[in-house]
Amino acid sequence: MANLINEAEIRGTWAPIIEEATGINESSKLAWMSEYCHNHKLYEDANIMSLNPGMNLAGMGNTSFPTDGANGSGDKAPTLLPLAMQVAAQTIGLDLVPVVPMAGPMGLLSYLDFVYEGGTLGANAANGGADGTVHPTYIRTALAESAGDTKVGTSRIDGLNIIKLGADTLAAGLVTVTYADAELVPALEDHIPEFSGAKDANALGAPMSRGLGESTPDKVMGLSLFSKSVAAETFQVAAAVTREQVQDLKQFGVDAIAQVEAVLTNELTQSINNHILLTMRSIAGTNLFGLDGGVPKTMNIAVTGGETKGDSHRRILTAILAAGNLIAQRGRRGAGNFAVVGGKVASALQGVAGFVAYPMANTINQVAGAIYPLGSIAGINVYTDPSVAFDDVEILVGRKGDGNGPGLVFMPYLMAESVQTIVEGTMAPKVAVKSRYALVQAGFHPGTQYEKFSLLNFEL
Repeated sequence: MANLINEAEIRGTWAPIIEEATGINESSKLAWMSEYCHNHKLYEDANIMSLNPGMNLAGMGNTSFPTDGANGSGDKAPTLLPLAMQVAAQTIGLDLVPVVPMAGPMGLLSYLDFVYEGGTLGANAANGGADGTVHPTYIRTALAESAGDTKVGTSRIDGLNIIKLGADTLAAGLVTVTYADAELVPALEDHIPEFSGAKDANALGAPMSRGLGESTPDKVMGLSLFSKSVAAETFQVAAAVTREQVQDLKQFGVDAIAQVEAVLTNELTQSINNHILLTMRSIAGTNLFGLDGGVPKTMNIAVTGGETKGDSHRRILTAILAAGNLIAQRGRRGAGNFAVVGGKVASALQGVAGFVAYPMANTINQVAGAIYPLGSIAGINVYTDPSVAFDDVEILVGRKGDGNGPGLVFMPYLMAESVQTIVEGTMAPKVAVKSRYALVQAGFHPGTQYEKFSLLNFEL
């Protein structure tokens, strides 16, 4: 389902409505929420119900939800835009990832990456096979180089060998046969020293002499557009109230149905937040303090002689800053711009927000309870994760990109779909809410955009 108007018109139509209803005024968030609202309207316009136009209407019959072995009644499930916007506004996880709305339950995520000389791994021959494609000159592989091929380096991200393919391998079209795990070489994460110059005695790369430069053709850096097929997945939950609850709560000014929808919205929000954060933690690197026997090292912040607890807590700020800089070094797209901590660590950060001995620029809010989000440290926005234990001492640092590079991308189809029915027999109302979206790992090394570490001997 394609957008029928341009993005500027979409935003001009929906951004004022969203800002008035939710209070959100962040430019990037208004952009994707406006696009979602437009897609949502197209979805609703395409779902029109009609009855039998005859004189004697047959009626719709009883409503029912689908169960094992039986279909549901087929009622239209209205996607309530206010409910969807409420979920979008409350889901802090959406502040941590780029959001690309989908117009349907399936879609393509396209992102850009630079590779060394490009090419197609499955090409039939070096100079164009039956499909008109060409093999790459350089590949990444866990295998050792074959005869006639040359190892020109090692990936600094995952240690894979970077191989320059020889004429025999290319001419025979045996790249994927010889190297079954072959991948293209990303130019930002990895580096081939000899690519733009000449190989020196230490294979570190050196500039070419004038004569060599004149006789050497330029090697081409390829800008490649990659596409990944995605399908929306589902979180769903329902709740029911009795007729008596609906009737009797009115005397207290309470709308029972509204309260039920608020609880269901909170459930969806927490589920989406957890899904995003758990996925980030599962792919995050543990390079800040290295490994100790295969186990990630932790930062020891125990108080030593002459130190106070404030001194040890101040070191957490430096560690977060270091993790952000490490993301910039490994991913080469920019520094980390957010961190997620538990309540205990958040309290320590609040306590040293105004640390005088070694001041670090921050906007940490020291008001009790105001820990979600917390503020920023050296430009890194800090969020508290309420789903982890208060004394959880793991810190996740990451970078929110623009959707065109590596990392996680959130692709919503229906942020919140709601259907309300009347249960046959009791005539009590039942509300069901569903969220459908895709969380996609994009790029060659999405994990380079996230780092995590834990604190050892941490005390408040």
